[in-house]
Parts: sequence; structure tokens; C-alpha cells
Amino acid sequence: MLFDKLEGDLDQYSSASMRSASEKQLKQTRSHYYKFISAMKKAEAKIDPVLNPVRNQVLFLKHNLNARAIASLQTELGNIETDVSRLIRDMELSIKEADQFISALKAK
Repeated sequence: MLFDKLEGDLDQYSSASMRSASEKQLKQTRSHYYKFISAMKKAEAKIDPVLNPVRNQVLFLKHNLNARAIASLQTELGNIETDVSRLIRDMELSIKEADQFISALKAK
């Protein structure tokens, strides 16, 4: 992994102050990276629970396309819309975390 390589490179510094500064930056970057990955994994884990009801509804419509079936989906549509809104909010939080991580990298 990139961090392992960068950590190994620290031993090549002959300047203690430069090594220390580089090591500090590496630790901060690693911390931001793991927060970013964690946020992305949390968002990813929420995708299937939201999409599964949609998949079920599509399959149901495919097999039972009639007025009564469509009317029965109205309640489920509200639930799906709520789940999608929640997913979008979580994805936006993940994107914000990624933007902060990238901004932190650019600032160094």
C-alpha cells in the first residue's frame, strides 16, 4: 500500500526535522484517508437495502402490471422515497468527507 511505502521512505531522511514533518503529515493524511474510506463504506452498505425494494417493485410490475397492483405500490413508493432521500443525504456526507480529504491534501 502507498502508506507503507511512504512510511518506509521516512528512514531515508538525514534531516530529523524534515523527517518529523513528513511523518506528521503522513499520519494526518492516513487518518483523513481512513475516515474517507469509512464514510464511503457506510454509504455503500446502505445502497442495497434501498435498492432491493425498488428491484422487487420492478419485478412485481413486470409480472403483475395492472391497475390494482399499481395502486398498491403507492404506500411502498413513499417508503422508497424516504429511503432514497436518506441514501442521498448519506452520500452527500460521504462526498463532503471526500472533499475535505482532498482539500486537506491540496493544502499541504
